Amino acid sequence: MELFGATLETIYLFMLILAGILTILYLFLGDFLDGIGDISPFLNPALILAFITFFSASAYILEITTSLPTLLIAAVSIAIAFILDTFLNIFVFIPMASAEESLSYTEDSLKGRVGTIITSIPMDGFGEIMIKSKSGTISKPAASYDNEIINLEQQVLVIEVKNGVLYVIPYENELDAYSN
Repeated sequence: MELFGATLETIYLFMLILAGILTILYLFLGDFLDGIGDISPFLNPALILAFITFFSASAYILEITTSLPTLLIAAVSIAIAFILDTFLNIFVFIPMASAEESLSYTEDSLKGRVGTIITSIPMDGFGEIMIKSKSGTISKPAASYDNEIINLEQQVLVIEVKNGVLYVIPYENELDAYSN
């Protein structure tokens, strides 16, 4: 069957190539289009491009490999694209969105946390602190709050955060003090 002077196989292949190119462009320019996905989860550009890709790929393959009627191939391809797009959304996009939110932290949330010095802090200088949490490990630049030397592997308490630098004081766990 021909449409617009071209065979359906050619149209499906052209759609597949175009969807691939648009997907690559979306990878580079996706930040501009991410706001559209906030309006409705069904208007997510990544899901729309994936649907077009799945539809055109399955329709192209079915047109070449089977002798099914054109309308049946289109219907089957739409069903395949809908199912694959739903799986992509449920098993990839939704978990990625929630994982991104759960790993974030603010600098203010680091105040009062206990960490370990991984690069010694000299007097009036900077070192590095490592803070362990349920979601992973955070390492940040650190300076002594009282301008004193803090040695490697010493536990410290975060007192203040300024310009991305954690200001800390030495911390001794009360349980450790009683055990000595």
